Amino acid sequence: MILIRDAPSLMAARLLVIRAGANVPPTCKVRKETGEVEAFAQLRGWGASWERQGPYFPCWLRLRVLTSTTEPGKTSQPRDTVQKNPFSPEIMKSESISCFSEVLSLRHGGHRADEEAPYEDSKCGEKPLTPEEHQYRQPLQSTVLRFEPRTFARATTPDPGSMLNPYTEPLHPGLWKMLTVAMCVALVGCLQAQELRGHVSIVLLGATGDLAKKYLWQGLFQLYLDEVGKDHSFSFHGAALTAPEQGWKLMAKALESLSCPSDMAPSHCAELKDQFLRLSQYRQLKTAEDYRTLSKDIEAQVKQEDLREAGRIFYFSVPPFAYVDIARNINSSCRPGPGAWLRVVFEKPFGHDHLSAQQLATELGSFFQEEEMYRVDHYLGKQAVAQILPFRDQNRKALDGLWNRHHVERVEIIMKETVDAEGADRGSRALQVHTSHTAPSPGARRRALQGQQFPSPSAAVFGLSSGSASPLHGRISFYEEYGVIRDVLQNHLTEILMLVAMELPLNVSSSAAVLQHKLEAFRGLRGLNKGSAVVGQYQAYSAQARRELQKPEGFHSLTPTFAGVLVHVDSLRWEGVPFTLMSGKALDERVGYVRVLFKNQAFCIQHERHWAPEQSPCLPRQIIFHIGHGELSHPAILVSRNLFRPSLPAHSWAEVQERPGLRVLGRPLSDFYAYSPLRERDAYSILLSHIFHGRKESFITTENLLASWDFWTPLLDSLAHEVPRLYPGGADTGCLLDLELNGGHLSFSQQQPEQLVPGPGSAPKPSDFQVLRARYRESPLISAWPEELISRLASDIEASALQAVQHFGKFHLALSGGSSPIALFQQLAMGHYSFPWAHTHLWLVDERCVPLSDPDSNFQGLQAHLLQHIRLPYYNIHPMPVHLHQRLCAEEDQGAQTYAGEISALVANSSFDLVLLGMGTDGHTASLFPQSPTGLDGEQLVVLTQSPFRPHQRMSLSLPLINRAKKVAVLVMGRTKRDITMLVSRVGQEPRKWPISGVLPSSGQLVWYMDYEAFLG
Repeated sequence: MILIRDAPSLMAARLLVIRAGANVPPTCKVRKETGEVEAFAQLRGWGASWERQGPYFPCWLRLRVLTSTTEPGKTSQPRDTVQKNPFSPEIMKSESISCFSEVLSLRHGGHRADEEAPYEDSKCGEKPLTPEEHQYRQPLQSTVLRFEPRTFARATTPDPGSMLNPYTEPLHPGLWKMLTVAMCVALVGCLQAQELRGHVSIVLLGATGDLAKKYLWQGLFQLYLDEVGKDHSFSFHGAALTAPEQGWKLMAKALESLSCPSDMAPSHCAELKDQFLRLSQYRQLKTAEDYRTLSKDIEAQVKQEDLREAGRIFYFSVPPFAYVDIARNINSSCRPGPGAWLRVVFEKPFGHDHLSAQQLATELGSFFQEEEMYRVDHYLGKQAVAQILPFRDQNRKALDGLWNRHHVERVEIIMKETVDAEGADRGSRALQVHTSHTAPSPGARRRALQGQQFPSPSAAVFGLSSGSASPLHGRISFYEEYGVIRDVLQNHLTEILMLVAMELPLNVSSSAAVLQHKLEAFRGLRGLNKGSAVVGQYQAYSAQARRELQKPEGFHSLTPTFAGVLVHVDSLRWEGVPFTLMSGKALDERVGYVRVLFKNQAFCIQHERHWAPEQSPCLPRQIIFHIGHGELSHPAILVSRNLFRPSLPAHSWAEVQERPGLRVLGRPLSDFYAYSPLRERDAYSILLSHIFHGRKESFITTENLLASWDFWTPLLDSLAHEVPRLYPGGADTGCLLDLELNGGHLSFSQQQPEQLVPGPGSAPKPSDFQVLRARYRESPLISAWPEELISRLASDIEASALQAVQHFGKFHLALSGGSSPIALFQQLAMGHYSFPWAHTHLWLVDERCVPLSDPDSNFQGLQAHLLQHIRLPYYNIHPMPVHLHQRLCAEEDQGAQTYAGEISALVANSSFDLVLLGMGTDGHTASLFPQSPTGLDGEQLVVLTQSPFRPHQRMSLSLPLINRAKKVAVLVMGRTKRDITMLVSRVGQEPRKWPISGVLPSSGQLVWYMDYEAFLG
């Protein structure tokens, strides 16, 4: 009896027992003309340890054996492998053989009477398998074994110390070869190896670029190390526009730095590296003919080596403006034949906003199917990030009760960098401003921006920022176009946010389920506004931009190099929980992490020095996914000891050894159960493996990409002219960028005083206005910086409310929609606790004709930013009835008349105590628009109107009703309102041209509230 014990890592500690005789084993039936073998084997199962053995399982296997040979004195290369009949004369004469097997059938040979009943749904030949046998039917990766020829002597008694029965008489070498093949077949067959799946060609476009040199070639080499000798053969094609001779030199230089894992023997590493280099070649891909030639060469290679083509991978490590032309060539010339797959891989940026992302997606979608496209966000390949979903899945029992709004206080997703936009490390000191003049005032910087031309996407240099694919030269031009939000927050941090916030699929290994749940999480994100974010810029950036972009001396960039954004997820799980996303350049340290901080309601009596990390409920409770760098310096997952001991895969993660003195986010490492990967792997090596195996959950689909841009574009538009806070950079920044959560918005903790300083150019002067001395159109004017203005308006509204309640017992307040009042709503909700909400009635000045649950609804904005934060009796809330009888603003439904009747019934003399209005850039107010007489006069209190903007149908209070109010406040904010502010200051009462000019309360007061940008520009 010959015992063959396979490697435990391949076979989960299974034993094969093959019966053999003096000649070819009688249990092996060979068909030499086809290379098919029938082998009888007994499969022995093992329990949890090597000492506990399970029963034997007899089975017949019929296999087709494929072999390759090595000529004497030569090293076998995978691409030189030729599959042949193992019993041909040339095989029998070879020095060594490698064999592959394809399981054709498995027939059960019987089971013991004392075994459990077999699975009814398992079909295996004539009889079903037992439950334990059934588990061995799961497909395993194919295995390659190499046997060297040996001569044994026949013996009467087997040597107990030998794995093989030796014999005293020499066996014929050919007979031994046949026996070797039979042993190999039985072993590999019972491993149930899958069919050899063919040849894969990988084409790296931009093979001599910075990203390829730094990450992609090493990632491809790691893929080869992982897959060599398994199911596929490979060829690697580096491609670029450079001429062949120069291109090969550049590529060869990049390949010189390839390295193997530290645990691999140097000799084995050198052999595999030599194989990889032999499989790699450079190509110039410049014309359509070049692509056709590439495809023909791949087909010729596959045919010449008698291989079957499994698929092709094209990795686009090139600027996005080149995507479409390359995609067209691949689609027309380089698609593989039937039965083989195509995978194309793209690097960010995937657009500049929602519109450009949609255009790019449409163009690429005309060449490739969705399942063929892999959009890379390399943060999804970082080990701590890639473990978030598996961690949540493996610790469901512990997390089910904790991972929600009742227990989570906040979530922080952070990526800090010490380098500046040029790539220089400035973490240890302040950045030096390379200019002789002082920093400009905010007004001067705004004016300098006028007329600035950004590079178009087709001309953009593909910059390297936070791991993007780009050359070192041109980083500023890339950054000037994209900035920190587009470069980091819209992609890396948002993808991490989804992994934390999404509902956990039942099967986290299902790509389709993960991507669908991620898309649903995107749909639950609450819209962002200007109050959701703060931005900053290190002081040297503008000088760097002037120098690289050759801008004039007066140029000052508004591109943010730092941003903090507050995100809310409107779901039952996360309602009210703040998610803070933050990233910046030229900061004091390099670190990335996700921190889930849990609420702590405990009050501990003992002194802090007596608190035990495992027991004390007073210590902070948190889970940290440490992405890298920082004091810990490596990926890790940390769970506070007073939460639970986490479960992580033992084969890939291990508990971190205690390191005295090391602190993580202010707490000693001893406070945590801390785990790190047994072997650190680069993100690109992980993602390339996923691409090769077709695992799409680690990539961005078109739907998820557009959902992300749909979420971020409104904020980016609102910040387009925002002046970022300047910070020195490095440790000198101090507390300037510290953040503070205040209700539904984010702000800097430390206020930075700003001065209104006149600058060069055609800025408006006081003489440009007809009304001076704090009056505008003969009415009081209050002007200030935005925060001060909102605070003053909120205080004035509260004073009016208290006065009305004191005299009449009620306060009727009519509010406008739009973006300007959002900060006011938040201020009223979070900063005015004496406001008499219980006696306040809220009305709407106007409404879009959409369902009240629609994000475009003014009522929905009121609900999100005010109503959900205050205690207002629900019967005191009066939304406009735009949705009646399952129709929107149908005249026959008389929604306007219904609202007018409600006002007449509840508001004395139909005179609101206070009406809040805004002013559009065309002079409209409420939903009363220029060149439309509707609602400007007459007896109607509420009217249906048509807007030039979508959605076109509106419902609005009429101008006569507005002018009945006791007080009207007009809030005007933002630089875009400067022109209309100047124009309206000069005109008379002409509501048909400028409806706002018709606002003049008949017996009430009109007050204008303008920030400096709207008033002075």
